[in-house]
Amino acid sequence: SFASEVRMAIFRLARRLRSERAVDSMSDGQFAVLAALKVHGPHTLGELAERERVSAPSMNRTVNCLVESGYVTRTPDSGDRRKVIIDLTEQGREVVAETVRRRDSWLEHALEALDSEDRDVLARAAQIMRTVAER
Repeated sequence: SFASEVRMAIFRLARRLRSERAVDSMSDGQFAVLAALKVHGPHTLGELAERERVSAPSMNRTVNCLVESGYVTRTPDSGDRRKVIIDLTEQGREVVAETVRRRDSWLEHALEALDSEDRDVLARAAQIMRTVAER
């Protein structure tokens, strides 16, 4: 079906882009947490788990790995000592920036190989996909 064709094309492109990363050993889930912290700022564990649609214990394991690697910090909330705030370290920010740079570079090169008509079609498709994703 048309929907299957579109889904598979998006999935394959997303998988190819995800393979461009600054740290080869980092999982997609770990990178998603770093990216969320970069874009949306510090979060509690529960907020991160909800944002990434995973359980709190699963997010706790992910965050523990990121803390051990030096990419995020855990800081007790000054207003509520039961809460812990998770935020990026400078090293974590660098991993996000370098990964984004690599992904953009790969995609720019891939798009440069297309003719202008195909690039125009993809520009329009990007707008349409954004609209569909926001429903």
